[in-house]
Amino acid sequence: MKYLVGFSRAVVGLLFIISGFIKLNDPVGFSFKLEEYFSSGVLDLPMLEPIALEISIAVVILEVLLGVMLLVGFRIKFTIWSLLAMIVFFTFLTFYSAYFNKVTDCGCFGDAVKLTPWESFTKDVILLVLIIIMIVGIKTIKPILDNGAKRFIVGLTLLASAIFAYYVLNHLPAIDFRPYKIGANIEEGMNIPEGAPMPIFDYAWKFNVNGEEEVIVTQGDYPSVDGQFIGVETTEVQKGYEPPIHDFTIEQEGEDFASSLLQEPKLVMIIAYDLRKSNLNVFGDIKTLSERAVKNGYKVIGMSASGPEYTEGIKKDYRLGFDFYFTDETTLKTIVRSNPGIVVLEKGTITEKAHYKDMKKLKLE
Repeated sequence: MKYLVGFSRAVVGLLFIISGFIKLNDPVGFSFKLEEYFSSGVLDLPMLEPIALEISIAVVILEVLLGVMLLVGFRIKFTIWSLLAMIVFFTFLTFYSAYFNKVTDCGCFGDAVKLTPWESFTKDVILLVLIIIMIVGIKTIKPILDNGAKRFIVGLTLLASAIFAYYVLNHLPAIDFRPYKIGANIEEGMNIPEGAPMPIFDYAWKFNVNGEEEVIVTQGDYPSVDGQFIGVETTEVQKGYEPPIHDFTIEQEGEDFASSLLQEPKLVMIIAYDLRKSNLNVFGDIKTLSERAVKNGYKVIGMSASGPEYTEGIKKDYRLGFDFYFTDETTLKTIVRSNPGIVVLEKGTITEKAHYKDMKKLKLE
């Protein structure tokens, strides 16, 4: 039991620290995931959506803190029961997502490691079992440091986590795991390589044969049946290759300009996924930045999921010299964790990204 509890302690502690740190690196992204859970189509908790970011920060810092507390042996009973409460909640969420197919990615490891809903649920069940093992053998868990050292490490972890969260909130994630990181080419990210696996579907064809319904399943071919066709149901049995960047468009009046704009030798994207939630006070600086970019030979465009009534209003109020294009909100949230944010490209390759607080640091060479 002593060795089993020790193994469980090490695995649970390290996984909570790793998972928490990855989400702490991008608390805005985790808040978007929480908004999905809080939406009317999932848990129907709309009152929590406005504070999703605050909840996100609290949860990820607590996750890191509990992992450290477990490893150093600080307040063991409180730590283990807190871990149990957290993993029970996470297990419920991942089961709900998997069973009802509501949220296709739990965000457990942010954008660093993508897990299917059932993989996430399985991971949480394993952690639940390990935590129960620690509860059973709690008397065998001994601190590895004296009380003073434990308090110092836990306090330092809390302080470092808070400082790191503050930094990434006011800038951008320190480590970018998304397909739109600096150096990535958007067009290449949308390509499907030759020989990549294609999706496989089962087609359940229904026929009326001599007054009885007969179902024949194929993987695409229309069956030869002497009867009256009723209908067909399609089920995906194997997913095909999905490129890291998909559903990327730059639309204006229903026309997609992505292909041509991604060939621009110098392009600046001013991205504001929702202008109603944007920090409008910085659009004076955005205007200055766009004018500097144009002087340096850049084409400047705005990208938003907001309607023309908002984009045209912003353009007029701040006398912006560039047009806005429509792009899916989720895509824009993925590209840059700032509202507004700035992305610089050279023929589709991202060369610079900036939070609106760092726009003056852009080189725009």
